[in-house]
Amino acid sequence: MLRRKAQPGSRPWARLVGCLGFLGDGKAMVPLIESHITQTAPLVDRADVLWARIYKRIFEEPGFVLDVDVALVPGFTIVFGPSGAGKTTLLDSIAGLGKPDIGRIAIGDKIFFDSEGGTEMPVELRRIGYVLQDLALFPHMTAEENVAYGLEGLPRGERKRRTAEILESFRIAHLAPRKPAEISGGERQRVALARALVIVPRVLLLDEPLAGLDAATKSKIIGDLRAWNDEHRIPVVYVTHHRDEVFALGERVIVLEEGRIAAQGTPHEVMTAPRQEMVAQLAGFENIFEAVVEVLDEGRGTMTCRIADSRVELETPLVRAEVGSHVRIGIRAGDILLATVEPYNLSARNVIPGRIVSLDERDVIVSAKVDCGVEMEVHLTLAARDALELHPGGEVWLILKTHSCHLMVG
Repeated sequence: MLRRKAQPGSRPWARLVGCLGFLGDGKAMVPLIESHITQTAPLVDRADVLWARIYKRIFEEPGFVLDVDVALVPGFTIVFGPSGAGKTTLLDSIAGLGKPDIGRIAIGDKIFFDSEGGTEMPVELRRIGYVLQDLALFPHMTAEENVAYGLEGLPRGERKRRTAEILESFRIAHLAPRKPAEISGGERQRVALARALVIVPRVLLLDEPLAGLDAATKSKIIGDLRAWNDEHRIPVVYVTHHRDEVFALGERVIVLEEGRIAAQGTPHEVMTAPRQEMVAQLAGFENIFEAVVEVLDEGRGTMTCRIADSRVELETPLVRAEVGSHVRIGIRAGDILLATVEPYNLSARNVIPGRIVSLDERDVIVSAKVDCGVEMEVHLTLAARDALELHPGGEVWLILKTHSCHLMVG
């Protein structure tokens, strides 16, 4: 995707602080393909809802088309998906930094873009806050000056008052005279958020703004961001790759895959019981297997599936399927228990013998690869590894509850 730099003194930069560039327009009009989605979130007053119907072909990326139709209500909507799925293109289109080939973007009676009506509101009039991962703070300005930059044109006293209020709200009033190089990463994130919010935006767009922060710092910033939006209640569109942020912030989740919506709903609906394999991978299902349905037990609400090209059988929850049909099973590595002696009299229905292939230490977690006819990944603590005296080649048994086996399609 080609980008060209925006100059800090340009009008779009002055109103849409935090943005680095803008997309080139599409080279041709293309037919609008109807997006096959349904709305799961109840819609509130139309004046509060951001409506975005966007069709945009990216010619620098052959074959890529963003084709979405969404209604974003006040509160946090998480946009989740792999790199190249269209997340930033969606945000840029809403902000006015990229122009859809066809579509309509509006909040209430404010129409940002309408290809049919020939409307395209300038970036500086949309009053949209936008924070990117690298923040784009002006290095020669103090924190106070960075925040106040988006308020140019207001009387000096009003600028000072609003800047002081937002700095206090985000607990960075003491940083007002410091420049970005003189403060920590978490403090710079707070300054960037304060700069985007001081204009009291109609919509807030956040493109991985907390990437690289430690968990404690991230949690505090998330808390302050939630508190601000509890008071103002605007649509906040938050792009992330991190599952923990989905559950910490999200009221709704939209999963993008190759420019289209693969899933949407509450975080629990989308992330804990995914129906698409891609969503399962993003949601942290390290083990995904092709399987064949062997037995249906409708009375018990379960079925037995054999993992393809193996003798491994798993009891899973019953879904609408027939004996002999193919399904995919997703299992989180953290949902698998491991024993060094064969267990018995368990409520868990799946006990599978295997042998450790490798043990990989990842910070405070150990990832064990176990060959049990298929290779499964198991996560355990350092203490568990040491207490069980685990080692490559060691004999183990894997223990899985029935409802730890998630069935999916696609």
